[in-house]
Amino acid sequence: MTDAASRSGSAGPGRQHDFDEIYRGQPPWDIGRPQEIFADLARSGRFVGRVLDSGCGTGEHTLLAASLGLDAVGVDLAAAAIAAAEAKAAERGSTARFAVHDVLALDRLGSDHPHLAGGYDTVIDSGVFHVFDDADRARYVRSLATVVNPGGHYLMAVFSDRQPGDWGPRRVTEAEIRSSFSDGWTIESLLPAVFSITIDPAGAQAWVGVIRRH
Repeated sequence: MTDAASRSGSAGPGRQHDFDEIYRGQPPWDIGRPQEIFADLARSGRFVGRVLDSGCGTGEHTLLAASLGLDAVGVDLAAAAIAAAEAKAAERGSTARFAVHDVLALDRLGSDHPHLAGGYDTVIDSGVFHVFDDADRARYVRSLATVVNPGGHYLMAVFSDRQPGDWGPRRVTEAEIRSSFSDGWTIESLLPAVFSITIDPAGAQAWVGVIRRH
């Protein structure tokens, strides 16, 4: 969550290079286990059907979904992250599948990766929504709409404006989330939460949303 692209809110041509560089080390948000936000959602039965982890990083949430017996796919723009995710899946004997793909172009997921074609009942987003500037944020929501099945859910955890200071990624307000998902979506819940990060034991303030596609 603290990379250059996140700090600037940019989603420009350098995104892939930026994130590949970050994932050659250990990003602060890569804690080696699922975020408790998503572990709680999984325990409450929110992971259902076919699952897509949008911007999956090194794959902990994809692997969590697969461990529940679900058809789980993770995509990320950073090839270094996908390589790490695939290594984890092999080591754990997981059925999770991964692909390098831009989350701003999920409408092309099936054409670029035919084995991943079709809609998804659950889409997970751990810390991706806040990366984008205003224009790409709107593109991202349109991109999500192409893969979430009608009645399916988008589960988001996003850096919050309640976080003090100016380090890290762009802060997101409740109003911005509600505005972004005002057309074609229903926000079923939007609550304060905490991201676990490696650089602060107190974590970082977040919003967690459960958003249904019409």
